[in-house]
Amino acid sequence: MPPRVCDHTGSEATEAMRESPYYSVRTGKHPSGGTHDLNGLKRIFHAAFHQLQSDGYFQQALGYMCVDQGFVPGTVGENVEAFFFRKLKKPNLWPLATSLASWSEDDLFDVVELLHDVASKGVGGRYHSWNDCGWHYDTFDSEQGRNDYRAAVNECLREYDIGYQVTVRGEVVAIPPAGLGDLDQAPSPPADKEAVQDRVAAAVVKFRRRGASLDQRRDAVRDLADVLEFLRPQLKALLSSQDERDLFNLANNFGIRHHNASQKTNYDRAIWYSWLYYHYLAAIHAVTRMIDRGCPAPDEPTG
Repeated sequence: MPPRVCDHTGSEATEAMRESPYYSVRTGKHPSGGTHDLNGLKRIFHAAFHQLQSDGYFQQALGYMCVDQGFVPGTVGENVEAFFFRKLKKPNLWPLATSLASWSEDDLFDVVELLHDVASKGVGGRYHSWNDCGWHYDTFDSEQGRNDYRAAVNECLREYDIGYQVTVRGEVVAIPPAGLGDLDQAPSPPADKEAVQDRVAAAVVKFRRRGASLDQRRDAVRDLADVLEFLRPQLKALLSSQDERDLFNLANNFGIRHHNASQKTNYDRAIWYSWLYYHYLAAIHAVTRMIDRGCPAPDEPTG
């Protein structure tokens, strides 16, 4: 039997992909609204994992079965279950096929993140034709493997509950509101790495991390406001005094950076923290580029 040709992109290579949802979701007639519950997510994640495993994406780390040699261990060693226990501090998470039914949401997301760390695309090896054993790889591309893994798993996660995704850092986070995701994925602002870029990156992770509390989200907004405070001396030459004050009044008046009796506190924190977060993230990207180019903001229309 000739070897099966695999392009390592999982089911996406054979499915007709579309941007819009199918009829019942598009027309609002789907009984679940087009989302999966936890059991549904487990089912489609299992299918995605099985496809990736069959295509050799976990051979380097987790090993593989051979009709001649039996189990051939990967870099994590003979005992894969012990590896999962050591990394996640939880028992009974491997083998995936027999343990998945008992997983909680936290278990599933833990495994999703760990599998991202060990995914790698086989790019060189040999095809073992006896009994159609399959490809045995000895050369791997970890970056491409993780990219392909995210593409396959994010298709599952985005339709679960409020919608999630695995970031390039390998962390499961909530999908940002429509139209604002580009801000989270935008290149680092062209500014001081430690005082601006690293702090912005940490604030993005803190705010979007799955299960982040309102206090953690407030801290992320405050961190972004502190980045603008760091940039404030350079902004004075580029913004009018009123524009400069407006940037900081938001954080100061909504109980983000300081605490006093005149601050507004009777508001829906979940909604306003999200708005403030994207407001400051957009402001940082705008003003750092203005500073980098040495150009002032456009004049306000005079009417």
